[in-house]
Amino acid sequence: MVVATKTTDSGAESKRVIELEETTVRFCGDSGDGMQLAGTQMGNTSAAFGNDISTLPDYPAEIRAPAGSVAGVSGFQVHFGSQKLRTPGDQLNALVAMNPAALKANLADLESGGVVVVNGDAFTKNNLGKAGYESNPLEDGSLNGYQVFRIPMDTLNAEACKDSGLSVRAIGRCKNFYALGLVYWLYGRSMEPTLRWIERKFAGKQDVADANAQALRGGYYFGETTEIFPVRYQVAPAKLTPGTYRSVSGNEAVALGMIAAAQRAGKPLFYGTYPITPASEILHELARHKDMDVRTFQAEDEIAAITSTIGAAFCGAMSATGTSGPGMALKAEGIGLAVMTELPVVIVNVQRGGPSTGLPTKTEQGDLNQAIFGRNSEAPVCVLAAASPGDCFAMTVEAFRIATEYMTPVIVLSDGYLAQGAEPWRIPDIDSLPKFDIRHPKPGDAFHPYERDEKLVRKWALPGTPGLEHRIGGIEKKDVTGEVCYDPINHEVMVNLRQQKVDRIAETIPDLSVTGDESGDLLVLGWGSTYGAITTAVEHMRKKGLDVSSAHLRYLYPMPKNTTDLLKRFRRVLIPELNLGQLMHHIRDICQIEPIGLNKVQGKPFMVREIEATIEELFSNGKAS
Repeated sequence: MVVATKTTDSGAESKRVIELEETTVRFCGDSGDGMQLAGTQMGNTSAAFGNDISTLPDYPAEIRAPAGSVAGVSGFQVHFGSQKLRTPGDQLNALVAMNPAALKANLADLESGGVVVVNGDAFTKNNLGKAGYESNPLEDGSLNGYQVFRIPMDTLNAEACKDSGLSVRAIGRCKNFYALGLVYWLYGRSMEPTLRWIERKFAGKQDVADANAQALRGGYYFGETTEIFPVRYQVAPAKLTPGTYRSVSGNEAVALGMIAAAQRAGKPLFYGTYPITPASEILHELARHKDMDVRTFQAEDEIAAITSTIGAAFCGAMSATGTSGPGMALKAEGIGLAVMTELPVVIVNVQRGGPSTGLPTKTEQGDLNQAIFGRNSEAPVCVLAAASPGDCFAMTVEAFRIATEYMTPVIVLSDGYLAQGAEPWRIPDIDSLPKFDIRHPKPGDAFHPYERDEKLVRKWALPGTPGLEHRIGGIEKKDVTGEVCYDPINHEVMVNLRQQKVDRIAETIPDLSVTGDESGDLLVLGWGSTYGAITTAVEHMRKKGLDVSSAHLRYLYPMPKNTTDLLKRFRRVLIPELNLGQLMHHIRDICQIEPIGLNKVQGKPFMVREIEATIEELFSNGKAS
């Protein structure tokens, strides 16, 4: 959004500087072009400048897609602004395309009149053919509706790095920093944070560090001295709540939440997992923190991952595993074992497009039914969902609180959008985190393995404690005493006790809150990563005078106690979700209302305007009035 313009002296000529409240830039190119790195640096630099940011990486699903093909395009979107941001942006304001395929795959997301910066050297006949172009879009008039800047980046980057001593091929790998330098100039970003990062990253490889730094400066100074750009853009720092911030992705926040919970409990952390997209970064992050009493185990398969996690919980560790939808399917029996043994295990599911391999690098909310119901027999499990990348920290800590307080497995639902996206995260005061009052029976204590307290929670007895020997496993146990028991009445008693225990978790979770009026025509209800788009859309619609509010579920099973009462205060409930209506059907069953579904299964998050359009349609058709 343009809020003001001014003129300033910018090197070779006097150029207008347009001040923006917010803007969205996407870098895109082949998966080997370093677009993820360029976008990450753009986001981190903007955060360091004081902007609020929200990012959205986009990875190709094919590991070795043909170079120059649309299937092999990788992108990274950065939304930064001087106000609170909740989404990575609906439409692009600027697109940096390193080859024809990148332009073709991403142009539809660019606003009319938006900025297009292309690597003109890549628009050869061969590359145009790989991308499926019959003619060169830089020459056939098809881009007349945009501000197109054709930059010979290969040539200019080679010139900037010619004294580095690197090979021609190695110099070519620096062109992402050339593009980044140009964008830094265009948006008034400082090069210093990235130059410091280059020195740290390539310490011991001075020639590589020098070449990347030269490329970055080359792009920046090209923007400074060329006459082809008529304007520059500025985005002022945001007014954030005072505190210490860092940029954090959802997967990083999950890992930090696990460490924080274990430290709060005074226990070691065990993380057993099998690598799977898009959850693998949780393992990578945790493996860096052995000094925090973190033990990571890369298992041979998903079954070994969940059973090792159960074993660690039995031994008294704060114990967790992470995966995506296909891994959850393989872990299902093991999660049932954790239910039967009533051990505190946290399972993080970073959802992706499915079923089967599906869209492994794209986002979806398709595993809600799997999380709530996806085990054999009666196997109730608490299910939580994070609302933003930073919220992944809070909900992971909360998962450990519930798991240890109620001696039960807890599933935390994230997704590819949250896991890979990033935002500024205010580092919390350690004293603001939940306290973990964990007590293990000691030698000489009166002990029965399935004797329960007022919350129906059994005691967490550690193996090897004299006098506390007891049997554990997947076969049904006798109430209180814990012997193997096939009695049908006892089985029904135990099934009911396990269900009632999980139901009672609702006593210690917060009520569902509303943004806007507490009752009215329309409530937009969401869960998980739809939070940003829903909240922003509802804010916009309320400013237009529409009687609409929003609420967001972070506790999905059991739900907050006031959920049904709150939802029935509204004439209509709209539920946007990235599936075919899983929460909608769940709400219908639990709350006995008929919600309206807004469903999207394209591997992409909701755009704010998609939700706004649906709200406006409901009001224009009289369905919410």
